Amino acid sequence: MKLLGVSLQIHKWVALVVGLQVLFWVAGGVVMTVLPIERVRSEHHQAKPAPAPLDLSRTLTARQAADRAGVAAPASALLKSTGRGPVWVITGADGKAKTLDAVTGAPAPTLGESDARRLAAAAYVGSGVPVAARYYPEAPNETGREGPLWRVDFDDAERTAFYLDPLTGEVATRRSEVWRFYDFFWRLHILDFKDGDNFNHPLLIALAALTLPVVLTGFILLWIRLGRDLKGWFFKRRAAG
Repeated sequence: MKLLGVSLQIHKWVALVVGLQVLFWVAGGVVMTVLPIERVRSEHHQAKPAPAPLDLSRTLTARQAADRAGVAAPASALLKSTGRGPVWVITGADGKAKTLDAVTGAPAPTLGESDARRLAAAAYVGSGVPVAARYYPEAPNETGREGPLWRVDFDDAERTAFYLDPLTGEVATRRSEVWRFYDFFWRLHILDFKDGDNFNHPLLIALAALTLPVVLTGFILLWIRLGRDLKGWFFKRRAAG
């Protein structure tokens, strides 16, 4: 009887503290299992890349590209075929990248709005068309990236947005209302409303720890209740017999 009383009090009062967060966890879990992650990431709206073949006889070598970029000891040199033509991306030891035209060696100019719309439309699959384009000198928080980006919005049902690298024209990431809906529940799930990527912070750890006794006392109460029900059923059978 004492175990029942103690378990009941712990279960009741601690559940008052963590109950709302448990609801968020369950709701977030439902959203995350129902929505395919490919749809959340708008992967179905991006065409598979089909880069044009590179004519290496016309492009600079990695060493020439690094010299043009003014990088004496590059950490990496990547030759890409993009919608703007071939480019070299030279990364120095400091982690900073420089993008050059792979044929002329000139620094790649920032995309204009018309080119951003054109390249976004070429990379898009679906019924939408570009309806707005905006240049961000610093990437919006929702992208999880740094540096400048172009955002091109489409008028499809999901309000898909492509974020483009302003130098290569490549799709850096994709966002939509589906992603934002998912992200809202993800942030509720981990209680990180700033960046949405920290699930080791003290508040979440404390709530998870407090939830454990609620679950344990719930099992104890269930065991006691089942024991009582079984005894009642047994006595009724004996009385009926």
